[in-house]
Amino acid sequence: MTKETYLKKIEILNKWAHAYYVEDNPIASDEEYDKLYHEILDYEKAHPKEVAEDSPTKRVGGVIRDEFFKAEHIKQMWSMEDVFSKEEVEEWLARVEKNVGKCEYFCEPKFDGASMNLLYEKGRLIRAITRGDGVIGEDVTDNIRTIRSVPLSIGYQDLIEIRGEVVIRKDDFDAINQERLKNGEPLFANPRNAAAGSLRQLDSSITAKRRLVFYPWGIGENTLHYARLSQKMDFVHALGFLNPPYMQECKDIEEIERFYQQLIGLRDEIPMMMDGMVIKVDEVNKQEELGYTVKYPKWMCAYKFPAIEKVTKIKGITLQVGRTGVVTPVAEVESVEIEGVKVNRATLHNFDEIERKDIRIGDSVIIIRSGDVIPKIIKVLTDRRDGSEKAVNRPILCPTCHSELLDEGALIKCQNLHCPARIINSIIHFAKKGCMNIDGLGSKIVELLVKENIIKDILGLYFIKAEDLMGLEGFKEKKIRNLLEAIEASKGAPLYRLINAMGIEHIGEVASKALALEFGLGIVNVRFEQVVAIEGIGEEMANSLLEFMRVNHDFVLQLFDVIKPAVEQKAEAPDNPFKDKTVVLTGAMSQSRTQIKEMLEALGAKVSGSVSKKTDYVIYGEDAGTKLEKAHSLGVATLSEAQMEEML
Repeated sequence: MTKETYLKKIEILNKWAHAYYVEDNPIASDEEYDKLYHEILDYEKAHPKEVAEDSPTKRVGGVIRDEFFKAEHIKQMWSMEDVFSKEEVEEWLARVEKNVGKCEYFCEPKFDGASMNLLYEKGRLIRAITRGDGVIGEDVTDNIRTIRSVPLSIGYQDLIEIRGEVVIRKDDFDAINQERLKNGEPLFANPRNAAAGSLRQLDSSITAKRRLVFYPWGIGENTLHYARLSQKMDFVHALGFLNPPYMQECKDIEEIERFYQQLIGLRDEIPMMMDGMVIKVDEVNKQEELGYTVKYPKWMCAYKFPAIEKVTKIKGITLQVGRTGVVTPVAEVESVEIEGVKVNRATLHNFDEIERKDIRIGDSVIIIRSGDVIPKIIKVLTDRRDGSEKAVNRPILCPTCHSELLDEGALIKCQNLHCPARIINSIIHFAKKGCMNIDGLGSKIVELLVKENIIKDILGLYFIKAEDLMGLEGFKEKKIRNLLEAIEASKGAPLYRLINAMGIEHIGEVASKALALEFGLGIVNVRFEQVVAIEGIGEEMANSLLEFMRVNHDFVLQLFDVIKPAVEQKAEAPDNPFKDKTVVLTGAMSQSRTQIKEMLEALGAKVSGSVSKKTDYVIYGEDAGTKLEKAHSLGVATLSEAQMEEML
C-alpha cells in the first residue's frame, strides 16, 4: 500500500466512523469497517513514522496516566447568569439594551454535560482542558482524542480555542449503567455525571468505549473577523464539528419565547439531556461593549427549563449552622427520583419561609429541582393533612453548641465564635483547593482536631506541633509529617487565596483576586466607596467585606502576620494622558475593544462599562450608541479612536 492509498483509506474510514458514531446513520457494514480498519492498522505497524494525525486508530485510547495535570485556558471560561421566567428574560434584555441599544440574539439548547475547551494550532488538536475554575482546568487531551465528534485536525491554521459540552446520549447512558450494574459497580446518577466521570478516566481506552459526544457552543482565543457570533459558530461547524439539533437567531422577547417553548416541547425527543436554552447577544462588538461581571458575561444568560416537580412527604427538619453562623432549616423528605437524581432533602431557606408557607412535619409537599438548583418546596398540599402533622418552631438554642441564638427575623444566627459547627466548617473551607490548599486536611481530620481541642480556629492550624498529634487515631509518623509540611507549605500563598479562604459571604475567588490586587494587605481598612469602585463588585459584596473586616480586624492581621501571604503588586504605569483616568469604550474600532481595554489598563486607566459624571473620557468608534449620547448629556469629554492615538 502506498502512502497516498493509506491516506485515502483514512479519509473513507473517518467518513464511515462519523456516520456511525456521530450521525447514527451507518453507511458501511461492520465487516467492511473492520476490514478497512485493519488494513490501515497494518500499514501503520509497518510504517510507524508515517501514522497520520487524524488516523481512526488513535481513537481507541490506551494511554494510561498516573494523574491529570493542570493547564491554563488562554481566555477565561465563564459561568452563566441563570434566568427562570419570561419576566426575568425581559429584565435581562432591558438591562442589555439599556447599555448597547437594540440587539439581535443567538439562541441554542443548553446541554447538561461537562464543559470542555479544545485548543487547535496549525490545524492540529494540541490540548483539551476541562473548565475547572474557569482559569485553570485539567488536561484530558488523551481522553478527548477518543471522541469521534472531535476532529483531530481542522482546516484552519491560526490558534483557536473551541468551547463546548461533552455529553452522553440518554440511551448510551442507560447502556453504561446496565453494564455497571452487571459488573457490580456504582451507577452514575445522571448523564452529566457519566460524561464527567468518563473524561476523568486515567485509562483512555475506557473513555473510548463510552460514546461521548462533543457539541461546540463558543469560542475562546481566536482571530476570526466575523461580526456575529452566529457566523463564527457557522465557521466552526464547517470545520467538522457537530451542529446542535436546533438553533435560532431571535430579534425580540416574542421570538425568544417561541423558540424556548419549542425546545421544551422537544425535551423528550432530543437525545441529549437539556436543562435550558442559552441566549447570547449575537453582535461581537456589543458583546465586547457589555463586558463581564466578576462571575459571568453580561451578554449571555441561561434561560432554564421549568423544574421537574414531584410529590413527597416531610419526615423532619434538620438545622445546619453555616460558616457565618446562620442557622438554615433543611427538610428531610421521603426519597424521590428527579431526572435521575435521588432527592432526600430540600432547602427551606429560612424560618420566615416556613411560616409563610405553613410547612409542618408530616406534610405532603411538591418539590422541584432544576438543573443544579438545590431542590426546594414550592407548595404544601394542605388538603392531604390528617391531623398528625407537627408545627415547626423557631429555634432558641444553637443545635451544635446550645448557646442562645440571635433572631433577626429572616435570619437566625449563632453568635458564639467558638461554636464547633462554625469552627469545623470554616476550617474545612479554609483548607480546601482554591483556598489554602492544605493537602491531607480533610473534614474528618478537622473534626478530630477540633474535638481533641488541638485547634479552636483557622489560626490554630499554624501552631500545631508533632507531639499534639501523637497517639491520635490513624496518625503515624509519616502522616503527621505530611500534614505539618502541608500546613507549613501554605504559608506565603497568594493573598487572594487567603481572602477566599476566610469564607467572607458573597466574596469568591474572582472577587478575592480583584480585591487583593487593588488593596493588598490594606484590605482590612478599606472604605465602602473604594470597594464598589472595582469593576464587578456591587454594594452587597462591599458591605459583606466591610462588616467582616470590622468584626475580625485584629484576627485578620494575625493571619497576615503568621501566613505572610504573597502580595501581587500592580505594575506602575508610566506617565501618560490616561493614567488614573476613568475611561469608557463604545462603538466599533479598528481593533477589538478587548485589546484597547488591555492597552489602556496597562497605561494605568480604569476602563468602566458605564458612563457617569466621574468618567474622564468616552472613547468612541463607528456606530457608537447610547454611551456616547450619555457622555454628551453629562458633559463628559469624548475622543475618537484617532484622537486617542494622537494623545498617546
